[in-house]
Amino acid sequence: MSAVVFVAVLCAGVAAWVLCGRDRAVRRARMLLAGPWEPVGPVYGSLGLRRLEGRAQALLEPFRTRFGWRLGRELLCLPAGLVVAVLAHSAVPAVLAAGAVPLVGRWLRGRESRAVAEERASAVGALCAAVAGDLRAGLAPQAALAGALLREGWPDRSALADAALPLLAAARFGGDVPAALRTAARSDGAQGLAGVAACWQVTVDGGAGLADGLDRIAAALRSERDQREDLAAQLAAPRSTVLMLALLPLFGLVLGTGLGADPVGTLLRTPFGLGCLTAGGLLEWAGLAWTARIVRTAEAS
Repeated sequence: MSAVVFVAVLCAGVAAWVLCGRDRAVRRARMLLAGPWEPVGPVYGSLGLRRLEGRAQALLEPFRTRFGWRLGRELLCLPAGLVVAVLAHSAVPAVLAAGAVPLVGRWLRGRESRAVAEERASAVGALCAAVAGDLRAGLAPQAALAGALLREGWPDRSALADAALPLLAAARFGGDVPAALRTAARSDGAQGLAGVAACWQVTVDGGAGLADGLDRIAAALRSERDQREDLAAQLAAPRSTVLMLALLPLFGLVLGTGLGADPVGTLLRTPFGLGCLTAGGLLEWAGLAWTARIVRTAEAS
């Protein structure tokens, strides 16, 4: 028992350490290329926290390189499964938690990538409007682009930092801005930068024409964002219903325990209960997968 508790505490400590990872090289490059400005957000936190983040990155980098996937919040499944295993006097929850780690990690990374793509799309629209305003104020295109990038906080946002650094370098030091825009447009959610590159290529000699093109791109991106938000609002009710139905078995376990029965023990420590648990888990997974497919079809359409 003491060994299980020790392993649970160790897993919880490692999982908490992983949660605060951050790339420090991007911050140094941003300072070099962008020049002085007021830092935005919690990037420049306490020195102790930054040292802890650096140590966590150094400790986990060999594992990320070897296994090819990033360790993150999915590791919290391990201590949770161990705690349930200790309370239920069964090893089944620990085994299920270990098997759930890659699945939960995949789901978390997918949700994070979708959020990052939406953030990039919104940032591209705001950048187009800001550059167009600076061009109409009389700034040169390169100066307008560099100023808008800094003013919109691209270097301080992790989802945009990779695109901001080459764009800032090209705008500040006379580089190939359209090529940098096309490279940045390859990132998921930043496809609008390809249109900016096309407008830049054909109208860079006339700031007014470029401003009009950027305004049209910004309007198109705002329209797409409004459509996504409207679709998300329409799908909110079905998603809530599916979540409630998925949690009903847990309510049944709590109700059975409250009535004096032992449903958890029956499910985890008897052959008939293990069979019911396996069948119920497969049916639960099939229902969630079917619902997720319906939602993805609606979003794609």
